[in-house]
Amino acid sequence: MIESIFKFFTTEPYWTLTRSILYLVGICIFVAANAAYLVWVERKGAGRFQRRPGPTESGPWGLLQPPADGIKLLAKQLMAPPGSDKILFWAAPLMVIAPPLVCLAAIPFGNNVLARDLNIGLLMVFSFGSINVMALMLGGWASRNKYAIISAARVVSQNVAYEIPMLLVVITIIMVTGTMNLQEIIVQQAGGFWNWNILRGIWDFSGGGWGHIGGNLLAPVTFLIFYICMLAETNRAPFDMAEAESELVAGAFTEYGGMGFGVFFMAEYANIVVGCALATILFLGGWQSGLGSGFGTLLTSWGVIGTVIGVGFFFAKMYFLIFSVVWIRWTFPRTQFYGLLNLSWKILIPISLFTLLLTSVLLKLPRLF
Repeated sequence: MIESIFKFFTTEPYWTLTRSILYLVGICIFVAANAAYLVWVERKGAGRFQRRPGPTESGPWGLLQPPADGIKLLAKQLMAPPGSDKILFWAAPLMVIAPPLVCLAAIPFGNNVLARDLNIGLLMVFSFGSINVMALMLGGWASRNKYAIISAARVVSQNVAYEIPMLLVVITIIMVTGTMNLQEIIVQQAGGFWNWNILRGIWDFSGGGWGHIGGNLLAPVTFLIFYICMLAETNRAPFDMAEAESELVAGAFTEYGGMGFGVFFMAEYANIVVGCALATILFLGGWQSGLGSGFGTLLTSWGVIGTVIGVGFFFAKMYFLIFSVVWIRWTFPRTQFYGLLNLSWKILIPISLFTLLLTSVLLKLPRLF
């Protein structure tokens, strides 16, 4: 009986639906666990950076603090402030958590370890990621709170400013790789770490010679621009204008309590995971070990074990970037809003345009060797 049911759900056309449901449940659990324990990492990290302990009372090393906070939020009553637009007020948290869940379905955590393999996976991630700013804007506007409305206006200005250089960098990567398929971008970075896009740029060692000179200088610049824009797009310090608790109480989330606030909190960390995963894919080789083509071939021959090891490499790179995001938050002070916009419009956009144009020119030049 059980075997027949298993065969029924593991044969087409039902297997595609079953796989999608399993991945959806897994992604929801992954997002919830990340939101809970990245908060613990952040609080512990903040304590270390500021030479204080951090959470210590709930469980060993404070590991039970995130579940305790989650239960506390679930126990709180959900209330909409008087005069607010209740439909938009409660729609905003759903709109802010849905895009990262959809984006994670297209993220390849290992060789063929993803929910949907899309030829335009990169385009899909950025398309759904742009909904985040609309959700924050609606949450602030529907609250009818002056602090939330000011924060919503800041969020729109910030995201419009930083989406431009980020997209220009991504277009540069697409020009170099020739694809928007995230798995294909990772496959092209196989071999040693010098083949990763953060170092390779628009040159390679194929044929025993360097390709277009100058590519290795452009690549780290594009990664740095992408990383800065990722911090701004996820509203992290020193670019956390959406919250700015020292100026605007809790920013766009001021009127939210209980799990309404909790969902915004979960979405913030889910977006950090998506941003760092995308940086890992585009610049750091994804699941590729970077130890040479021989080791990569060995992992491929190991089948499932090799895939698991590849997933481990992916998560190691991704969580290193996430730790750097936490490190930056507790190291640098929040920037002034006008300085934030000037950084994008006057510095990042011109540089990213220059790298895009130079890349397009160099790609048309013949190889030097």
